[in-house]
Amino acid sequence: MSVNVRGQRELIADLERRLGKERTQQISDRALKKGAQVFVRELKSQFEAFKDTGASIEEITVSNPMSVAGVRTIKIHWRGPKGRFRIIHLNEWGTVKNPNPRGKGVIARAMRNAENAYRQAVIQAIREGV
Repeated sequence: MSVNVRGQRELIADLERRLGKERTQQISDRALKKGAQVFVRELKSQFEAFKDTGASIEEITVSNPMSVAGVRTIKIHWRGPKGRFRIIHLNEWGTVKNPNPRGKGVIARAMRNAENAYRQAVIQAIREGV
């Protein structure tokens, strides 16, 4: 999923000029965390529809904010003792033998469903920070 926001560079430059680079990064990190919480909540609700043991839901993990190619990012991934990260892509895309598993497309559906709520959470976090 990609989003094209116009004036983003100008907005970030203006915030950095007014608040400082460190404070702007703190606000950005807080907004990313709140947005990630919204997405994870939707992702868990989508996974409920086809859960067996619930391991895929339990192992959803949110990373700390990091810079990737100069852009602040949070990664949502599967980490835990049951190793669900190995089979998540099989549920999302299917296999040759099982092209349409019960959980096919739930991550993409969660992204679509959480898009507006994610944006609102990020906007709210930025407003609180400024």
